[in-house]
Amino acid sequence: MVKPLTFKGDKPKKQKRKRDPDSEKPPKARKTEAPETDDNPDDQSWVSADAPTDIAGPIVLVLPSDQPTCIASDANGTVFASIIENLVEGDPSTAEPHDVRQVWIATKVAGTESFSFKGHHGKYLSCDNHGLFSATAAAVGHYESFLVIPSPDIPGTFSIQTHGGDTETFLCVKESVKASGGVEIRGDASAISFETTLRIRMQARFKPKLRADKESKAYEKISKKELEAIVGRSLNDDEVRRLRRARREGYFHEEVLEAKISGKHDKFA
Repeated sequence: MVKPLTFKGDKPKKQKRKRDPDSEKPPKARKTEAPETDDNPDDQSWVSADAPTDIAGPIVLVLPSDQPTCIASDANGTVFASIIENLVEGDPSTAEPHDVRQVWIATKVAGTESFSFKGHHGKYLSCDNHGLFSATAAAVGHYESFLVIPSPDIPGTFSIQTHGGDTETFLCVKESVKASGGVEIRGDASAISFETTLRIRMQARFKPKLRADKESKAYEKISKKELEAIVGRSLNDDEVRRLRRARREGYFHEEVLEAKISGKHDKFA
């Protein structure tokens, strides 16, 4: 290779080093503050569904067994009655899950009044023609649809009709009389009875009434400064109280108009 000419007295040129992309260190990431999350404890609390229209999101299907149990499924899709540990003084209406296997995701089946129940392992609760339950279905079909019927005798309880309500069969429990026996979950009861009566526990944040109440309370909260910006002038305490009451009771715009007119009268008095 021919070298370039050099002259006496010339300063030697520094050779540029080629960067090895593999040896380059990645730039240090800037520290960013974690986004604020809504840690409202009410959102994580559990309440009872009062009507089929309440049912949505994570639920626990509490069975009418002597010892409080609920419907659960293992990772293989075997459905069984799981003992509930989280409840107050043995009251099934206060039940909360302590195991992910006890939780099902309730979703309305499109075009029907029925629900599907999806387990922690991504499979759906299913009842075959013999009344046997499993949770191995990957999609929702006839056997994975359940009609939830309010109990005529006990408020806040339900009977679950299998096969989307197309057959007169209901989910029920059968308890063994033997001391070593457990609770068997069946789907072949021919009539509604105490053995078919379940409670459905759900997360409060999914219950429509509680959600509406929360949104209503958030709407009712308005500062004096915000009210003054709407009216366009300063307000005294009595006017603030009247406007807040009007906002709660649904005649806010009329009261704002009255406050604006009153302000004009005071200005030219």
